[in-house]
Amino acid sequence: MAHIAVITHEFDRFERRRGLLLRRDSSYMLGDLLEELKRRGHSVRILAGTSAKPEADIAVLHVDATVTPPEYVEYARTFPYCLNIGATDISKRRISGAVIGKDDDWQGPVIVKSSLNNLGTREQSLNRRSRRAGKPEPFPGVKVVDGYTIHSSLADVAEAVFERGDLVVEKFIPEAEPDGYGARFWTFCGERERCTRHVSPQSLVKGSDTIRREPVPVPDELRAARRELGFDYGKFDFVVHEGKAVLLDANKTPGGARNLSSFLAAGNANLADGFEGLIRQVA
Repeated sequence: MAHIAVITHEFDRFERRRGLLLRRDSSYMLGDLLEELKRRGHSVRILAGTSAKPEADIAVLHVDATVTPPEYVEYARTFPYCLNIGATDISKRRISGAVIGKDDDWQGPVIVKSSLNNLGTREQSLNRRSRRAGKPEPFPGVKVVDGYTIHSSLADVAEAVFERGDLVVEKFIPEAEPDGYGARFWTFCGERERCTRHVSPQSLVKGSDTIRREPVPVPDELRAARRELGFDYGKFDFVVHEGKAVLLDANKTPGGARNLSSFLAAGNANLADGFEGLIRQVA
């Protein structure tokens, strides 16, 4: 049985106490996966910050921010093996295959997004908690972007948008269907995975408004992107456009059942098998 360490930001709230019995639970998918691993006999310790020096066979770098601060990366390197130590920058400007510039010849609709994951809300939350604790903001200057904006053409995007480093402009390419729009979600841990295509009546496809879904294969170009981005565990959102897979979002701290559909959040035993496969590789 392995000793597992989960490295979180000092002001992350990986676990919360809920209910009259103050039961601990987590809003993250990793929380559900860890519960399954504990049922199998593994021990788990959540590390907030970089001061603790526990013995661990394997660690997970689970700082919920778009760019992991360098001190956490260095701390993660002190463990014998750490998952996602290479996945330290998931900004859309870096990972998205749909980003375009103002001089691009794209003729279709476009969408303006925050380059930060989750609109920058996680960084703002960590900044707020740091200030309350009397400490410097870990992500100074971060502003939360107010949702996504879709334009019918690149020419409709204001010049100022392209001058902002916190925004990106992407081709808007959901998979068109007679009854809505499709997008694909690939969740993985080690060699275990599930990949599904969701169809929604909304052009911005979310798990919560899915009207139908189906399992789909993982394209080779997505597997190559996972290797390049350094992901051992996480979730990729993508579409297939003109026969080519296009990565839109990469998440190293995906949410659990509250943030994904129950269909996507299911399969913890399968992901736990993948985690145990990584443990065996380390051993």
